Amino acid sequence: MLSTRDLVLCALFAALLGGLGMAPPIPLGFLPVPVTAQTLGVMLAGTILGAKRGGIAALLFVLLVAAGLPLLAGGRGGIGVLMGPTGGFVLSWPVAAFVTGWLAERFATNANPVRLFAVSVLGGILVVYAGGIPWLWLVAGLPIDKAVFGSLAFVPGDLIKAGVAAVAASGVRRAGILPIHA
Repeated sequence: MLSTRDLVLCALFAALLGGLGMAPPIPLGFLPVPVTAQTLGVMLAGTILGAKRGGIAALLFVLLVAAGLPLLAGGRGGIGVLMGPTGGFVLSWPVAAFVTGWLAERFATNANPVRLFAVSVLGGILVVYAGGIPWLWLVAGLPIDKAVFGSLAFVPGDLIKAGVAAVAASGVRRAGILPIHA
C-alpha cells in the first residue's frame, strides 16, 4: 500500500518527467527518435524514489501520455505516439525506472555517485534501449542493425544524463530528504 507521501512523490516525479518534456526535442534525421531530456527523469525517479515509487511515477506519466496529454518532448501525446516509432522507448520507462530503483536499493544504498551512475546506466539506458530498439525494428520497419547503430548516437547524451542523475541523487541522499527505502 502506498502512503499519501508516496503518492505525492510519484505524482511529483511524473510531473518532473512532463517538465523535462518542455525542452525541445533534437531530431537526428537518420532515426525517427529525437534526443530528449526525459530519460533523465526516468533515472532520477529510480535513483531517488526507488523501484516501487520510481516505477509507479513513470507508469503514471505513460498513462497520462496515453490519455492524450501532450507531455512528451515537442508537445506530443496520445496512443498514436505510443504506437509509433518512439513508443518502445517511452513504454520502457516504467520498467527502466523500476530496474534503476531496484539496482539502487541493492548496490547504491549510500550516496556514492559512482554507484548511482552505474545503476543509472544499467537501468536508465540499457533497459530503455532494450525496449526501444526492437520496437523500432518491429514498428518502424527499420532493419535491426540500423536501429542498433542509429541508437548509438544517443549514448553520449544518455551518459551525461546518467551523470547528472547520479550527482543529483547523491545530493538528495546526503541531505537525507528522501530515504530510498521509505
